[in-house]
Amino acid sequence: MQFPLKAIYDYCEAHSDAPSELLYALERETHLRTLAPQMMSGRLQGALLRLISRLLAADRMLEIGTFTGYGALCLADGLSPAGVLHTIEANPEMEPIIRKYIQQAGKEDSIHLHIGQAQAIIPELPTPFDLVFIDAGKQDYALYFDLVVDRVRPGGLILADNVLWGGKIVQEKADKDTRIMHAFNEQVAADPRVEVLMLPLRDGLTLMQRR
Repeated sequence: MQFPLKAIYDYCEAHSDAPSELLYALERETHLRTLAPQMMSGRLQGALLRLISRLLAADRMLEIGTFTGYGALCLADGLSPAGVLHTIEANPEMEPIIRKYIQQAGKEDSIHLHIGQAQAIIPELPTPFDLVFIDAGKQDYALYFDLVVDRVRPGGLILADNVLWGGKIVQEKADKDTRIMHAFNEQVAADPRVEVLMLPLRDGLTLMQRR
């Protein structure tokens, strides 16, 4: 039996807590001002990020791929009182929107925005991380995982977004990007350093707990 996915997601959103007015404004501005608003974490995934972050009460988190900052604001809600979220965005055109909403949220002290290439920035950040959220260039997921996995504390989490790649991951004829994502999924599933759970939420979200 096939289920109407959009109707199911709409139902799930209707029976989950609504986003804050600030997140709603950011969602609206993202749709108005960006060419690919679907890159935003969105309501359900944002709520899950917030819940996970609150459960961890993290002191130090890392987000790779800020986009307009929706996920960063959700993650930062669960930080400990002195906690810090480092978030990295490669596209400098996103910076004004990101900083606008960080400021409106009153989180200038807890969200540290880095504009540039993640592979250069990550090695310079203080560790260990309690949580890492990977949501940047998919061709570099394996690189990002290798850069962070040994810098996450035991019991900490690594999350990876878009692991189902629009459903292409299960198609017999795969394009180059799909093959890259499949190779990443295979890599983390076989890595003894992490316990892995892949969820079919939105475009696929993999949770990896550091052993």
